[in-house]
Amino acid sequence: MMDSAVLPGYLVAILLIAIAPGPDMAYIVAAAAAHGPRAGVLSAIGMALGMVAHVMAAALGLAMLISNVTWALDAIRLAGAGFLAWLAISTFRSARHAGLTERVSPTGRQVLRRAILTNLANPKVILFFAAFLPQFVRPGHGPVTIQLLSLGLIFLLVGLVIDSVIGITAGRIRTALAAGAKASTALSTIAALTFAVLAALLLIEVISP
Repeated sequence: MMDSAVLPGYLVAILLIAIAPGPDMAYIVAAAAAHGPRAGVLSAIGMALGMVAHVMAAALGLAMLISNVTWALDAIRLAGAGFLAWLAISTFRSARHAGLTERVSPTGRQVLRRAILTNLANPKVILFFAAFLPQFVRPGHGPVTIQLLSLGLIFLLVGLVIDSVIGITAGRIRTALAAGAKASTALSTIAALTFAVLAALLLIEVISP
């Protein structure tokens, strides 16, 4: 078990991290803006599920291995950039041809899967957990792997709550504005541009020296 004495400081740290704008938050807001509150919450859940793999990788020491294999990082980034680019194009096409309607909205399973893949496509999350979580591990409080997994689980739960609130808020704003066709198209276009920017950021990481 983790040391309870580190819990207050750890909670403050992860709250600050969770509310800081980043790629995951941008994706959740974009999904909610395009498809409503339910998509925002499902995207938050998908991000949390994706981070389960990152936490396990960090706890098992895989992060250190991946960080030393440049081509592996680049391959993950390229795959992620390609996926987000496809998402941007499909969202933009929906905005042009049909606006935001139930007929063109993805299913809940599709929203969840897209969020999981987007999170997994960012290898920096693994490296972040590998650098951040060990700072709160204390000798004499059980196996290090169990402590890391416990810390990671708390991180995921706090992040899920905050991301869900953000997704619901963004989705409700979308619902309030979606009565007009022009507003609907604009929101979907903004979502597509957000996905495109996230794809470009991953691509820049690959080509930058």
